[in-house]
Amino acid sequence: MFFKQVIQQGDNFSYIIADDATKEAAVVDPSFNADAIIRILRNQNLNVKYIINTHDHSDHTASNEDFRSHFGAKVVAHKLANVNKDISVVDGEVIMVGEIVIKVIHTPGHTQDSICLLFDDKLLTGDTLFVGECGRTDLPSGSAEDMYHSLFDKLMKLDDNIKVYPGHDYGPKPCSTIGVERRTNYTLYKRTVDEFIAFMKEP
Repeated sequence: MFFKQVIQQGDNFSYIIADDATKEAAVVDPSFNADAIIRILRNQNLNVKYIINTHDHSDHTASNEDFRSHFGAKVVAHKLANVNKDISVVDGEVIMVGEIVIKVIHTPGHTQDSICLLFDDKLLTGDTLFVGECGRTDLPSGSAEDMYHSLFDKLMKLDDNIKVYPGHDYGPKPCSTIGVERRTNYTLYKRTVDEFIAFMKEP
């Protein structure tokens, strides 16, 4: 498997996932630097099958049309996402990139359409979970209560060794693990739903 984390404009991360045998690839959250991603794809002789958006904010979708036009790729997003998508997905669905099985985990909270992508031992968390932080919930379609359930009832049920790759470079390092975040991320301290909602309202 070919896997690459690509820093974009500012602190945005995009990702390339590709099957070595078939050369099929998915680009996750292409934002403001399509040329850099396209250079990597061409250097690796990869063919983009899918563009996957973890949510519909423009800093994660800005280059969707570039990849559509260059590669004829299909845009994949949650059914609630407000993007021009070709394929709608819901919780538990699978996206196949060659022989790579990518599981969709619906994690509303930052937005109602937020998803995480689980494959191999890797989890792309978009703006749901960052290294040392979680996504904000005060934007349109955000919900602190939804974020609580996404974090504690879904992501924190995963194995400690799962590697976490976020949508932004907000932490002291570009990636982490579920185990490290469980132990050190202050947003994941044990709280009731009501306590978490109050916590997310704090400045």
